[in-house]
Amino acid sequence: MFIYLNFCFCALLSQTKTGIALLYDEVSENAYDIRLKLTKEVLTIQKQDVVCVSGSDHSANVHLLRNAGDEVTITVQYLREAPSFLKLPLGSPGPSSDHSSGASSPLFDSGLHLNGNSINTAPSSPSSPIANEPKYEKRWLDTLSVPLSMARISRYKAGTDKLRSNAFEVLALDGVSTGILQFYTAQESADWLRAISTNISDLTLQNMKMANKCCSPSDQVIHMGWVHERLEGTDSSQLYKFKFLALKGSSFYIFSTPPVSTLDWVRAEKIYNLCEVLFKIHKLWLADDCWLQANLYLGIHQDFDLEDHRPYCFSVMVGHGKSHYFNVELCSELAVWEKSFQRAIFLEVQRTGSKTYMCSWQGDTLCFTVDFALGFTCFDSKTKNVLWRFKFSQLKGSSDDGKTRVKLLFQNLDTKQIETKELEFQDLTAVLHCIHSFIAAKVASVDPVFIDSQSIARKYMYSN
Repeated sequence: MFIYLNFCFCALLSQTKTGIALLYDEVSENAYDIRLKLTKEVLTIQKQDVVCVSGSDHSANVHLLRNAGDEVTITVQYLREAPSFLKLPLGSPGPSSDHSSGASSPLFDSGLHLNGNSINTAPSSPSSPIANEPKYEKRWLDTLSVPLSMARISRYKAGTDKLRSNAFEVLALDGVSTGILQFYTAQESADWLRAISTNISDLTLQNMKMANKCCSPSDQVIHMGWVHERLEGTDSSQLYKFKFLALKGSSFYIFSTPPVSTLDWVRAEKIYNLCEVLFKIHKLWLADDCWLQANLYLGIHQDFDLEDHRPYCFSVMVGHGKSHYFNVELCSELAVWEKSFQRAIFLEVQRTGSKTYMCSWQGDTLCFTVDFALGFTCFDSKTKNVLWRFKFSQLKGSSDDGKTRVKLLFQNLDTKQIETKELEFQDLTAVLHCIHSFIAAKVASVDPVFIDSQSIARKYMYSN
């Protein structure tokens, strides 16, 4: 029976958080104070406004306008307190003097009114002419709420691979954006990025559980989430676009928008068989001026232009020598994708058991089978006669021409001699990836720590 290292997503603790930040306008290059409120499901942006906290407020009769009919007559009255609406009491602290704490504005906490009175001040007597005069206060009011379910985050300037300094943007599933959220320190930016990412991941897990209730055990969603995909433009410039990836059942999916219904799964931009893909980490950001390039070579070698400045990059190599190059925001995300691909591929090998490909050699049409229990078998496609069979452990090496032909080097158990078997495939890349998937799954079945020992992202994430 196929035994593999159990992999389960850690229970993510949804975070609640409140703090002061800046909302940056890239057009005007201006920024102003806002307050952020993070809950399990929503990120809310608050701006300061003046509200009436006591006394009579003529604005309380705004309902009169709604019910007045087609024509109304408005009388404008001078309000002597109006000049104080726009400034704090003399000597009061500014609304953004404490940028690092998660507390509300000092004005709100101190209870100071714009007219200079404190909330704790004894009320005026009923006979006082100012007893019913309105009192105003600056408070943080909700202006935008962004649902975090299926939301995505970007730290990059649009159309570039340049990171914003201590800033990022959160976009909801429907495309509504928070705008550019800027923070006073790198630590604040990192803390908020991790907190929001954690809540998005937690909601994604909930969506996966709901989707899996409608799926058979062999068609479960293993992992899904947003990434940036690098696209090559006609002028060779590097462009990145948001893509939504999913590992489900036997397939690896690439979407432009997340699947929210059962029908959406057939509308993916690309669908690949998991046995025939190869996950490959390219860059890990270890420090501000240091990155690690990890090359996992198998069969057909492919080089990527790694001159961009994006860390946490990986590719998924597919059939016919093609690849998709992706980038994520955090090292923890890269580690999850790496582990998820391993698990999804191993599960598919277990479910499939074997894969057979048509091939040829010296004019004969043959069938080449990779079997989890038996190893490699080659037989005549017409007579079904077995030409040769070797175990996985007998494979001692391989080489290929990068196009269609491959040489497999097997050791004969009786003679200890190396036998070379040459085959030609229409899609050599897919076959090589399949061989890699079956061998890796075979090793994992006898060595439970194999998956963790092969995890490059996890190794460097924890050591750093």
